[in-house]
Amino acid sequence: MKNIKSHFTFTKQQRSGIFLLVVLILVLQVIYFTVDFSSEKYDDNTEIVAQFRAEVDSLNLVKLEETKPKIYPFNPNFITDYKGYTLGMSNEEIDRLHTFRNANKWVNSAKEFQKITKISDTLLAKISPYFKFPDWVTNPKSKIKYQNSYTYDSKPKDYEQKIDLNTASAAQLKRVNGIGEKLSERIVKYRDRSGGFIADVQLQEVYGLSPEVIERVLNEFTVKSAKPISKLNINTATIDELVTIKYIDYEIAHHIIEQRTLREGFKSFDELTKVKGFPVKKSEIIKLYLTFD
Repeated sequence: MKNIKSHFTFTKQQRSGIFLLVVLILVLQVIYFTVDFSSEKYDDNTEIVAQFRAEVDSLNLVKLEETKPKIYPFNPNFITDYKGYTLGMSNEEIDRLHTFRNANKWVNSAKEFQKITKISDTLLAKISPYFKFPDWVTNPKSKIKYQNSYTYDSKPKDYEQKIDLNTASAAQLKRVNGIGEKLSERIVKYRDRSGGFIADVQLQEVYGLSPEVIERVLNEFTVKSAKPISKLNINTATIDELVTIKYIDYEIAHHIIEQRTLREGFKSFDELTKVKGFPVKKSEIIKLYLTFD
């Protein structure tokens, strides 16, 4: 017990030292809980960190934009279900466009496209800069008026009896049942603008001609003096060359080049029609301008 008691016996100098240590601890505790240790240097670091985070967020946004599907110029009349979905159109908006086109009607402006599909102003502003209409829509020529005199017989004629479609006048065309003044002018305009018909199937390209009317026209007319054309080799053509063909836009041309590389060249037109987005309904028109040599 005596040894234990000796441990708690302090001199006057030791007691003063212990008292001073206790006071110092209390002072430090008070300072710790009452004094704000933040500094301007810390604030500066916070601003730098905020700037760094903003820069990282900006880079993430750029990366996100790069991963989004690219939009190439296209004719809105030939929007498929998949194409409409990637553009942000709803099923109802896509169906309205298809219903309009199934009636053999054409959209000729961004405003008309919105009127038919009822898409929002925001979506129209986003996709309309990529609309690509034919030159005859964007740069219409003056119309020439003709008078109708009579109607051709519906009975088909042989090749020799038919009139050359490349020399027929609007007045002659207007005599076919179902061909009025506007349609006859439109056929002549299309012919003159394209430098003449290459084949009878090109009548399908004339806006407003129904299959029944085309059949009646071909009972009386046919292409006899087709202009010579330079066909593109599908296995060597570039993207810029492919988009010169009607109904092939930059997106489809891009898919054609991809598939051509994977297949090591196309062997037949049937293989080409399997390319993603290829306008199969217009294959007979497209075929006129291609070769597989």
